[in-house]
Amino acid sequence: MADREEDPENEDDTCEGIYLTEYARRQQWWGRLFGGNNSGPMSEKFSVATQIALGGVSGWCAGYIFQKVGKIAATAVGGGFLLLQIANHSGYVQVDWKRVEKDVNKAKRHLKKNADRAVPEFNSLIDQSTEFVKTNVIITSGFFGGFLLGLAS
Repeated sequence: MADREEDPENEDDTCEGIYLTEYARRQQWWGRLFGGNNSGPMSEKFSVATQIALGGVSGWCAGYIFQKVGKIAATAVGGGFLLLQIANHSGYVQVDWKRVEKDVNKAKRHLKKNADRAVPEFNSLIDQSTEFVKTNVIITSGFFGGFLLGLAS
């Protein structure tokens, strides 16, 4: 410490380095990218064209990924059913249909009984999502349009 007080050049360099370091710590990367004011709805921060573009691009990416994952899942489930049908037809698998019907009816009763008691976290998530959609209508509509285009491509 004593060396820094005696050498004025060293003090200036140290202060400037500390200032830049503190500035970098305070600045988040998204703050530098989207601007300093990150509070409030999207409609107050970006133009309509920017909101539609952001929503459309992110919606298209989500729709495209949803389409690809959906195709893989449908192929896996359909292939599994096909293999089960081939195994059943060949005699490898015997199905006790009375037991299946009994288990399905038991599951139906269980679902009806528990359907009345909704999970509060799920209701909270729905309320938050609804509020987001109401606050950011433009970006949400861009996302929805992009999602449909992503599904179609």
